[in-house]
Amino acid sequence: MTRILLLNCGPHSEASHGYRLAREIIASAGQGKLQITDRDLVKTPIPPLTRDYALAITANAPNDAQELACSEQLISELEEHDALFIVTPMHNFTVPATLKLWLDHVIRIHRSFKPTPEGKVGLMKDKPTFVLVSSGGFHAGERAKQADFLTPYLRYALASIGIKDAHFFLLQGLVFGAEAVNTAVDDTRQQLRETFVRKVHQN
Repeated sequence: MTRILLLNCGPHSEASHGYRLAREIIASAGQGKLQITDRDLVKTPIPPLTRDYALAITANAPNDAQELACSEQLISELEEHDALFIVTPMHNFTVPATLKLWLDHVIRIHRSFKPTPEGKVGLMKDKPTFVLVSSGGFHAGERAKQADFLTPYLRYALASIGIKDAHFFLLQGLVFGAEAVNTAVDDTRQQLRETFVRKVHQN
């Protein structure tokens, strides 16, 4: 059984075009062999980092310290899964606050990465990771009108904990009506399905 952690990071939750496409792809590829953990970061918000958390980090508190409980839960959850699927909107050129907070809990010194003179070295096992990015406008291709800071940031952040097998897929132009939405979903569906099936079933 392949275990997939599905993170839904946008405000539309189950109504999100990206979330519905992700569930469709997983269902069509799974054939009963995929187990999904569905974590909606908006419907079930992660608590913000507190001063107690920061003090625990600087004091090298043990992993089971109460101040690190949420961080430890999220890191353990990620470790227990064979693949990661992130469905996220682009908010103001980069990741939404929900996903940034998840990353802040998961990227933890001496737990998911170790510091070295050359920078962070990931301590987590690499795993296939699929990132489906939704945006109202265009940030890639010939119709792009804005910069994309999401992709390089998220790729770098995941790599810092050891996850380097990351694949990005775009749903762009979603504010231009139903026809534009259908075109975006159709254009992305086959590419996403092919990559998902190949990467998940080879593990």
